[in-house]
Amino acid sequence: MASVLNQDPAFENIPSIKAKTLRINLNPVIYGTFAEIGAGQETARHFFRSGGASGTIAKAMSAYDKNFSDAIYGTEKDGRYVTQSRLNKMLKHEMQLMEERISRKDHPDRLFFTYANTVATIDFSKRYKGHGWVGILFQLDPNQKEYDEIILHLRFKQNEARLQQETLGIVGVNLIYGAFYKYNKPRKLLKYLYDHIDKDTVEIDMVNFSGPNFKNVDNRLMSLQLIRNDMTDAVMFGPDGNNLLPAAVLYKKNILALRGSFRPVTKVNMDMFQKSYDIFVREQTVEEENTVVMFEITLANLKASGEIDEQDFMDRAELLCSLGHTVLISKFQEYYKLVEYLGNYTKARIGLTMGVNNLVEIFDEKYYRHLSGGILEAFGKLFFKDLKVYLYPMKNPETGQIMTSNNIKVHPRMKELYKFFKYNGKVMDIIDYDPEIMHIFSRDVLKKIMNGEDGWEEMLPEGIADIIKKKKLFTRQEEIVEK
Repeated sequence: MASVLNQDPAFENIPSIKAKTLRINLNPVIYGTFAEIGAGQETARHFFRSGGASGTIAKAMSAYDKNFSDAIYGTEKDGRYVTQSRLNKMLKHEMQLMEERISRKDHPDRLFFTYANTVATIDFSKRYKGHGWVGILFQLDPNQKEYDEIILHLRFKQNEARLQQETLGIVGVNLIYGAFYKYNKPRKLLKYLYDHIDKDTVEIDMVNFSGPNFKNVDNRLMSLQLIRNDMTDAVMFGPDGNNLLPAAVLYKKNILALRGSFRPVTKVNMDMFQKSYDIFVREQTVEEENTVVMFEITLANLKASGEIDEQDFMDRAELLCSLGHTVLISKFQEYYKLVEYLGNYTKARIGLTMGVNNLVEIFDEKYYRHLSGGILEAFGKLFFKDLKVYLYPMKNPETGQIMTSNNIKVHPRMKELYKFFKYNGKVMDIIDYDPEIMHIFSRDVLKKIMNGEDGWEEMLPEGIADIIKKKKLFTRQEEIVEK
């Protein structure tokens, strides 16, 4: 069956949307359904218009009415319709109908697929730009029992519903085409989603690949591609390694964020997290059950040694996930950009856990010269929200003095500004820190690991050294191959 899906040079020279849809329509074995809700039937329209659709489309439908939709796909617990849960139900229901209604006996070679989207385009007031979930459930072999699946989340940036609908239709065609003809190159598949689309028209902020033909694809690495390809500014993945939609995780939550290199994660990192978390959940406005903790790594940090080392990224992710933590990868080198991003999803308390060096850097004017309002503009964005900094002390290597918010040295011009935030309760010292581990730095641990030295194991949280040794993390030189 693979021969039916082989690349065809004749089509490779015609990368138009019509060429893609026509190639699929003329393929005698690709056959499936379209279920589109909220933004017209834009994807199916492309297939109908290109010709030969009767050989590809078993059904195209759009259950706009909520009662109709609920009768077909069931109800959602939260009453929302533009969700990943809704998309999953649509895909599974439509595929089940395909299996029930299309006889395998009569069509032994057909490759079934179901494409679905559930979308909300821009509203009349233009306050909400719109977003949507898009997915495809498909098979690459007619005897394949478990289906392959690709799920995307989109955020529209255009200011007209019509333009958003057109963009959605093109993304849908690119996804279906990529699923059948680029499945063996998922990184390129992601890039090809933007064929005939400007990147400033739509943001793809989550993707998940699953199924037998994607068993070697690590979704965390696919998240990284979204950032590297400028498809989004931030991506998130959970302890299980699957990508998460930041908006769904952070919506109306109290958020505690810890930024670092985590190369590798050390006892100091975990002490910073645990002690700041204990303070955070005791805050009057914070409910522990409505709190999200995330470990953040910036793209700049991943590029610290030059270009992004994907194996190094995977090693860091492996350890953080093993400790049960949610990880955010972002482009936000400055803290105010991170806070601004988090503020899009919550008005609840935001906490930033950081070391003394990080706080000193925040008060360095050189990071804000590109802003018309300079450091005052940045601080307006940083501290305007319900935000508090939880400061972990540092031992001065020269004097042995413990540096806290009370004795750190900021630029003389920044002293009064610092005092303003300090005395208004925006900075809180972590006082019950562990003084026995203050000498530990990730860079020193990494150097010991890479040089094959002893004594680094006790600098790491329980179980982490065993994982590093067993999986040879931070020591392997091979590159991750295209999967």
